[in-house]
Amino acid sequence: MEIRTLKSSRLFASASALLVLLALSACGAGTIGNNSTAPNWNYTALGDSLADGLIAQEGYVQRYATYVNLDTGANVNTTNLGVPGWHSGDLLNALNTNPVYRNSVQNAQVLTWDIGGDDLANAHDLYTQGSCGGTDGQDCLRNAVSTFEQNWSAIINQLVTLRNTSNTIIRTMDIYNPYVAADMQAGIFDTTEPYLDQANNYIHTTAAAAGIPVANVHQAFNGPDGATDPGTLGLLALDGFHPNDAGHKVIADQLRALGYAPLH
Repeated sequence: MEIRTLKSSRLFASASALLVLLALSACGAGTIGNNSTAPNWNYTALGDSLADGLIAQEGYVQRYATYVNLDTGANVNTTNLGVPGWHSGDLLNALNTNPVYRNSVQNAQVLTWDIGGDDLANAHDLYTQGSCGGTDGQDCLRNAVSTFEQNWSAIINQLVTLRNTSNTIIRTMDIYNPYVAADMQAGIFDTTEPYLDQANNYIHTTAAAAGIPVANVHQAFNGPDGATDPGTLGLLALDGFHPNDAGHKVIADQLRALGYAPLH
């Protein structure tokens, strides 16, 4: 896996974010199911390029909407508000200030979000370039996790304020590691992986405290010990960073495995 290629893909993703924002009113709209006697559920998806489905032909959001329809019979109207290149702070700002996001969450019966991959990826780039800072060269990794944790808690607070877990299917996921093979080859895996583990442990702990199930994407992509490279499992696109269609199916399958309480 080549770091230059990964950086270029994220630069492209960030440049694409403006175009996505300009098209928010139309992005990701679509209804699955047409049963006039079935309930109609609004599904709002939040996040970064994973939610957006960047590169893949069908992202996990579309796949999960199909699963919801198949498993519950509900007609599912999807609004995908994922923006490539977004960090946790971007999503938090949107939930705090953007009426499109706030209204969509308030009107959702189904809600998913993913965030944080780009927070950690940017710090990973700085570390591998020797620009991380600190006496041990790991300041940017520590700061990225600390900032992510603060934003993550605030995101959960906003979501459960806008929409109650007692009448909404709210689901999130932890973060996979696309760098396993490269970091092992460079001899830095034992340095970088604990920071991802810290972020993922925080995701699981805080989500559980809020009554929100978490899809185990990290384990599905990286194995129970975190040491499997998802590229060897055929789950990454050619950029070596984003999921391909097989990867998005794995994410959707993990979400599906959480069931549909409290609505079904």
